[in-house]
Formats: sequence, structure tokens, C-alpha cells
Amino acid sequence: MGFFLDMRSSTNSSKTGEGPDIQLGSVPERFGLITLRTFLVPSPVVTFSGSIGLIGELGDTYAVEIVRGANYDPNEVVYRAEGVLGVNGANETQAFNAQDLSAPWAMQTVYSSYISGVSTTVRNGPEVFTGIASTPFL
Repeated sequence: MGFFLDMRSSTNSSKTGEGPDIQLGSVPERFGLITLRTFLVPSPVVTFSGSIGLIGELGDTYAVEIVRGANYDPNEVVYRAEGVLGVNGANETQAFNAQDLSAPWAMQTVYSSYISGVSTTVRNGPEVFTGIASTPFL
């Protein structure tokens, strides 16, 4: 049985249509940032979930990435998922779940979520990024 260590959430917008209305681009753009306290517990398990609302054209592609750290570093990506919009001109909420099973031994670790894609796609809300840190030990 594991023990809960910390939980944090970053909400950029909480409703469809209340998004930042920012076009995607080839450079990843941050939409969430959290700091999880792990209190020097060895081998913490960090579980992530989130969602991001997008509106664009049928077939538009995008990528969601979770990075260890506050700034984008391709060497610190712990999760990457690519997707394709399935409708034309309607909001689609894309959900994701991931884990960092190699979380560092530290007092706390910063994680950030990023999105990139084709410029005909717009971030339309909601945008939420949540992380939970736990220990697998008693």
C-alpha cells in the first residue's frame, strides 16, 4: 500500500470557449505548471492527468508533452502523445493520463505540460494539468 505525498493542479481555463485563443505552432507552448513535493522519498510515483480543448480543421495534428522542469527541454520529456482532430470547426477536448516512474529523489520536482501542432488549430479551453505524487512503500 502506497502513501499520498502531494497533489497539485494548474488550471489555465476551466470551460470550453474560455481558452486563451492561441494558435498552435511547431514550438511547444506551456499550458500547465505544477510543483510536487516528494520529501526525499526514494522512487516516488508521479501520476498526471489533464485535458486541453482545441478547435481546428479535420485532420489537424497536435502533440501534448509533459516535461520535468519549468522550461521546455526535449531531454526532460517524460510523456508525449500525438493526436489528430476528428471534426472540423468544433471544440474537441483532448484528455491525457501519464506517469513518471523515474521521478528524481528530491524534496520537490517541477513539471510542466506543453502543446504544439499545426497553426490552423486554436487552444479553446478547457486547459487543466494535475499531478499526484505517492510512494509505493509503507
